[in-house]
Amino acid sequence: MATLTGGQLVARMLRREGVTTAFTLPGLHVAPIYAGCVDEGIRLVDTRHEQAAGHAADAWARLTRGVGVAIVTAGPGVTDAVTGVANAWAACSPLLLLGGAAPSFNQGRGSLQEMPQTQLFAGISKWSDRVPAPELVPSFLARAFRVALAGRPGPVFLELPWDVLSNGADEALADELTGYRTRARSPGDPAQVEAALALLSRAERPVIVAGSSIYQDDAAAPLAALAERTGIPVYLNGMARGCLPPSHPALLQLSRKDALAQADLVLVVGTPLDFRLGYGTPPTFAPGAKVVQVDLDAAEIGRNRPIEVGIVGDSRSVLAALAAGAPPREGGAWLAALREKEAERALRQRAFEESAQRPIHHFRLARELDAAARRAGDVTFVGDGGNVVAVAAKVLRVERPGRWLDPGPLGCLGVGAPFALAAKLLAPDRPVCVVQGDGAFGLNGMDFETALRFRLPMVVVVGNDAAWGQILIPQRNLYGDDHSPATRLAPTRYDRIVEAMGGAGEHVDDPAELPAALDRAFASGTVYCVDVAIDPEAAARSGAAGYAV
Repeated sequence: MATLTGGQLVARMLRREGVTTAFTLPGLHVAPIYAGCVDEGIRLVDTRHEQAAGHAADAWARLTRGVGVAIVTAGPGVTDAVTGVANAWAACSPLLLLGGAAPSFNQGRGSLQEMPQTQLFAGISKWSDRVPAPELVPSFLARAFRVALAGRPGPVFLELPWDVLSNGADEALADELTGYRTRARSPGDPAQVEAALALLSRAERPVIVAGSSIYQDDAAAPLAALAERTGIPVYLNGMARGCLPPSHPALLQLSRKDALAQADLVLVVGTPLDFRLGYGTPPTFAPGAKVVQVDLDAAEIGRNRPIEVGIVGDSRSVLAALAAGAPPREGGAWLAALREKEAERALRQRAFEESAQRPIHHFRLARELDAAARRAGDVTFVGDGGNVVAVAAKVLRVERPGRWLDPGPLGCLGVGAPFALAAKLLAPDRPVCVVQGDGAFGLNGMDFETALRFRLPMVVVVGNDAAWGQILIPQRNLYGDDHSPATRLAPTRYDRIVEAMGGAGEHVDDPAELPAALDRAFASGTVYCVDVAIDPEAAARSGAAGYAV
């Protein structure tokens, strides 16, 4: 009987699930897993902070539609990763966090880095548990994969004590474990699908709002089919961006506020009725508007407002059924009216996009970045920040699925470098561009050194207003300038920080210099930071600033 250590069994189960890369920060409590990963050919990418390891695994999960894995040491290693897990929880991302722990026989005696760990994740994970013996490693890993990916995806935490990882068990326990999860889809109740089709056929001003599950469920094609068959206007958020190309006749971007305030029916697919949609209530939604909600999680349906039809199912199956059953119709006057609103907003926005002011306007930076990205070709964008990202999202044209990553509903800063690491590792030949504020840079900016160490070139565009702009503006409006502490930063040269790590960069304060600087960044073949001096007041003057609570 061949024997493997618990750490080797962990690695064997990761390989069998198709995991090729795990993110980590080294610690001896998890060294047996490292040895197993070497044996199984699993690449370990060591970040500069455990939070970054968690974020990178989150992005890996989103982009692959599989499980992302982070491995951290005990105590502070686990606590440092909590924010990454919380962000994955809010974004429904199947992140598996493996945490080391003191040996079982020393627990309770004051071992190094000993602390209660599983309780930390009780409210922000789908399952948090301690593996009690090496022979149970395979079955616990199998359950972790199953739980993380089942229904509403989400993170799982497993604590693995040193003795569980270093002691041996029969390798057949992993090799013989099969069929531990299903890949079945959830097509939705046919009666509810028919009820939704009846409402759609009668609606005069319908709207579709679709979120990240459009990407996660590979539902871009049925979404396009439904929009083309019915002419219903479509608005996308999160990872759904790019699932319809910018040229699609049903896709709108700048008129969502007008559309929701007038719609008589809103089809909400795979995105929660949270603060981003005004909780589905007036004044964001029109009084009397009917709602059809599609979600994998039945508990999500009807949260915050009554709904007329709730369909529990995956986006691809349900949208395919709706597209097949919907009667053909034109967008007509309703779509035309929204396109007119869209044109009006675009015209007002264009004035800011063409601004020659110094410091540079957020919209001018976004326009020049969009143009440079089109010259570079097929860029994956990572949005990490407040106002600078909110503005960029209104301008950047995302052409394909999987080309936009942002934190998600938690609004967590610091995802820029770690999300970019995952994107670049998965598609080494595709350009990656991080768009972030100067505040966001400070959270995980050291992981641009990780990108350099692993030879992962990327563009980093820092909108530098020497402030926490998205906080400063409303704080000042509420309480006055003299009661707005802790909202200002120094005009730090972030390009020089990246240069000190071994990358390259430059500072730009003249909008006319942006095109050439951005082209140099995309052509550089390294981590290249373009530090852009932006006007701290510009977002407020153009109506793009905002902070929801």
